[in-house]
Amino acid sequence: MSQAPSCLDAIWQSTRSELFLFDPDSLRCVAANPAALRQTGYAEEALASLQLPVLAPLAPPLDGPDRAATLRRADGSSYPATLRLLSTHGEGRTLLLLMAEDAALQQVQARFDAIVSHTPGLVYQFRQHADGRVAFPYLSEGCQALLGLPAAQLHAEPERFLQLVLAEDRPSYLESMRASAASLWSWNWEGRIWIDAWKDVKWINLRSTPHRLADGAVQWEGIMTNITESKLEQMEVRASRARLAELTAHSEKVKEQERTRIAREIHDDLGGNLTAIKMALAMLAARLPEEPALHQKAAYVDELVDRTIDAAHRITLDLRPSILDFGLVAALEWQVKEFASQAGLACSFQSSEPEVALDADSATALFRIVQEALTNIAKHAQASRVSVRLAPTRQHIALKITDNGKGIGPADRGKPASFGLRGMAERARALNGTLTLSHAPGGGTVVAIKIPRPRDTISGQEVAVTR
Repeated sequence: MSQAPSCLDAIWQSTRSELFLFDPDSLRCVAANPAALRQTGYAEEALASLQLPVLAPLAPPLDGPDRAATLRRADGSSYPATLRLLSTHGEGRTLLLLMAEDAALQQVQARFDAIVSHTPGLVYQFRQHADGRVAFPYLSEGCQALLGLPAAQLHAEPERFLQLVLAEDRPSYLESMRASAASLWSWNWEGRIWIDAWKDVKWINLRSTPHRLADGAVQWEGIMTNITESKLEQMEVRASRARLAELTAHSEKVKEQERTRIAREIHDDLGGNLTAIKMALAMLAARLPEEPALHQKAAYVDELVDRTIDAAHRITLDLRPSILDFGLVAALEWQVKEFASQAGLACSFQSSEPEVALDADSATALFRIVQEALTNIAKHAQASRVSVRLAPTRQHIALKITDNGKGIGPADRGKPASFGLRGMAERARALNGTLTLSHAPGGGTVVAIKIPRPRDTISGQEVAVTR
């Protein structure tokens, strides 16, 4: 069987049209393209005995207009087609080229083309052969607009697509393709390509479905879309969130510093003044005449000073507990005891290490998260038991606050005024960590915080405090 002349090589394999070449003298078929063999069902060996009148009883005149006629299949059935007969030259001789378009397929193709033409992006077929060669059997008209290359050029040079992908994004592209080919799962990849025609970088998203062909090749059908605008918006949103988180972390740091300053001033100045007032009052009371009303008044003022000293001490602890100067473990142990006393709940605290090496800001942030979590439990959980566990590992510091209350639902997390939960999450995020909420076994809520741990050599030891 003769091959197609070189002038037809470019379209012979890929065109959807059925192409037959006939000897003008004997009218015997000398070649047929893959589309013709598929549609008619003829084997290549059988074409040598196939004559034009047998295949197309009503063949159109040579170099005449298209004609509606029928083509006969190898099994004797026939189908309507639009035919055109042309003269061409190949292998040093004149040949007859019969071009056929299945009428039903033409209608289907017209509908398909209409859908594809209105689809944003590039509809394509991509094939990877067993030997690693690649091909694009089909490319829609969106190829030029998306990739800056005409479809014909990418057909001829399919390896050009990988060259378009930025070097730093190629490993992920190839890895995702290999994974999809191995598992025959959907291929979903996004990355950057360089458009030489416009000297610009685009973000594209590639979504396609694979299937294995009879020869072992894997073929994907899917669509590529330009996601540059949405990707840039996402990046701007992430950058904005990062800046906001940085600002929030800075605000919290400044707030804690201001709290520390105010607590120190209350303790040093106000506390010192109140102590001096109490001492002076005691000296004055000792010199009062024996008059019950005056002594009663002095006792009242002394009691008022004591209450003011207690209030100053309480405010100082609320602003910044001085126990934090003794480390995070000691501070959490004290806080859990205080909460148990104030809320009247059974509370326990455990730490797998006697102390955790953290800078003051990180220790304060974790302490505030526990404070807020305990406050939420007292307000909303209706719990009778609370446990706080600090469990540092070699890489992370994990902290869990568990209660046996009514639990927290999705609606509670999304409340517009749920600033407590948001504040806890932002504090954890500022420490490059995470905060998660989950249901406790048997009911209740687990608040889990996990942050990266600085390198230290503290050995593990468990401390337990139970009320």
